[in-house]
Amino acid sequence: MKYVVLLCDGMADLPREDLGGTPMSVAKKPNMDKLAKKSRVGLVKTVADNLKPGSDVANLSVLGYDPAIYYSGRSPLEAGSIGIDMKPTDVSFRTNLVTLSDEPLYEDKTILDYCADDISTAEAAELIKFIDEKLGTDEFRFYSGVSYRHCLIWDHGTTDIGKLTPPHDITGKPIKEYLGANENGRPLIEMMKKSYDLLKDHPVNKKRIERGLRPANSIWFWGEGVRKDLTPFAEKYGKSAAMISAVDLLKGIGKFTEMDVIAVEGATGYIDTNFDGKAQAAVDALKNGHDLVYIHVEAPDECGHRFEVSNKVRSIELIDEKILGKILKEFDGEDIKILICPDHPTPLELKTHTNAPVPFMIYDSTKEQSGVDCFCEKSAEATGDFIAVGHTLMSEFLA
Repeated sequence: MKYVVLLCDGMADLPREDLGGTPMSVAKKPNMDKLAKKSRVGLVKTVADNLKPGSDVANLSVLGYDPAIYYSGRSPLEAGSIGIDMKPTDVSFRTNLVTLSDEPLYEDKTILDYCADDISTAEAAELIKFIDEKLGTDEFRFYSGVSYRHCLIWDHGTTDIGKLTPPHDITGKPIKEYLGANENGRPLIEMMKKSYDLLKDHPVNKKRIERGLRPANSIWFWGEGVRKDLTPFAEKYGKSAAMISAVDLLKGIGKFTEMDVIAVEGATGYIDTNFDGKAQAAVDALKNGHDLVYIHVEAPDECGHRFEVSNKVRSIELIDEKILGKILKEFDGEDIKILICPDHPTPLELKTHTNAPVPFMIYDSTKEQSGVDCFCEKSAEATGDFIAVGHTLMSEFLA
């Protein structure tokens, strides 16, 4: 038996009048809907009510790792992907490159874009290197990641720094009320303020403005945490597994669980990602001996954060056509189980995550079940099949 997890990040949503439904319900996804007719379909609570609905918590849950045990913060997982060997005394912080408005006082500025127009990795690396040269010390070191996603390591740091808010949660809002770090966190806020003066006139940003792109004119810290060890996936479930993702968070989870982390050229984390490349990498991994492949696709989530209604619908259609379609064709006639679900909802109207239950579908080629006509939020809820503890989903899938 081969196993495929197709994790469509942030795919779940709320009904919209302009769509006549949700992105999942209106998207043309013949492969998902065909499987849904003979699959187990229901809802799963991937994020407990007492936890923040981030992709870190939600993906750990889908992978079968109880966040209450294994989660300490998002950034340490990303640091692992970048290749940072964190010491027990290190604290890691996600460091976004963001676009702020140009009011004279930093506190009066507004976050215009949490990803600075999805800045390229090469441009971002130059900016983060510059920030490290100017603000880095023996205590604070900066490391570049992918696109707008980077990392700060605080040697002998603390997570008792007050509240640091993810920038994608406050796009379009003045930042004054979100600079609420306590005295321990003051050095972080001061570095954020200094970064604006350093970055606003940097040659990389001047060239971006000339090209009609937003400048990456500030760093923004959040997602703090310390490293925690994760039980290897093969030890936990007895399956050899591979991870395919464009983002450092999932690559880090894959690394810490000793999955085979497969890089795909052109994988961006957005709707312009290399869908075909991801599909081929998954096929190759299964044909070359892996039992399970976890395909993480960020695009629906990014479209939700950016309020890109048509792009969110289209991203679901591309996942269905290019990834699921390829897998079904390559393994037609073979024993295969496929789990399809989002990690959390990213409603377009809210432009951020919620911890509402998400639809899931488990297809098993060896047995046919009474399913639903359309794989979407409403049909999943109507089945009455509800998994209340998200980290048990993987065990049910592999059973």
